[in-house]
Amino acid sequence: MDNNSSGGFKGGLGGLFGGGSQEYSNTELAGVPLTGMSPLSPYLNVDPRYLVQDTDEFILPTGANKTRGRFELAFFTIGGCCMTGAAFGTLTGIRMGLKETRDMGWSKPRNVQILNIVTKQGASWANTLGSVALLYSVFGVAIEKVRGAEDDINTVAAGTLTGMLFKSTSGLRGVARGGLAGLALSGAYALYNNWDNLTRSSSSSSSRLY
Repeated sequence: MDNNSSGGFKGGLGGLFGGGSQEYSNTELAGVPLTGMSPLSPYLNVDPRYLVQDTDEFILPTGANKTRGRFELAFFTIGGCCMTGAAFGTLTGIRMGLKETRDMGWSKPRNVQILNIVTKQGASWANTLGSVALLYSVFGVAIEKVRGAEDDINTVAAGTLTGMLFKSTSGLRGVARGGLAGLALSGAYALYNNWDNLTRSSSSSSSRLY
């Protein structure tokens, strides 16, 4: 009675939950192959390989890129340049203020004069770098829309035009110097972004030769 009753009881529970009356011994379970993360369960008809996510865990809108475009990056670029200019101008103002008021004793007039120099230098540098970032972003977005492509040519062209326009009030020589400076800076930035690809391609070409 014990064997039959226990077997019937197990079979009844198995039929209730959809498992049938089939039983698995340790010998049968030992032959289950390892696939993916864990062995396939005889009670669950699920392959764990399908549970591993090899793709991104976020859904992009139709037609959207995985990276932000120049228009989205323009706000970050302008804001970052303004804050960088303000920080650099503050340090420059402190150095200039201490140098210009070194003959004065520590008093309220000296503190006020140093504060005025720091404020002036911080605002000047923030305005300068912010204007350069604004011109660069506008040129970059415009060139991208005209060409219909996003690559390093847009970066170099935007940097060159930004330098030329920023120095447009200094005559032809100033325009030429500004263009060369913008070309050098944007070219160095493009080279820095593609350094990994360049090194990888050079290493692959050298390995092919040998």
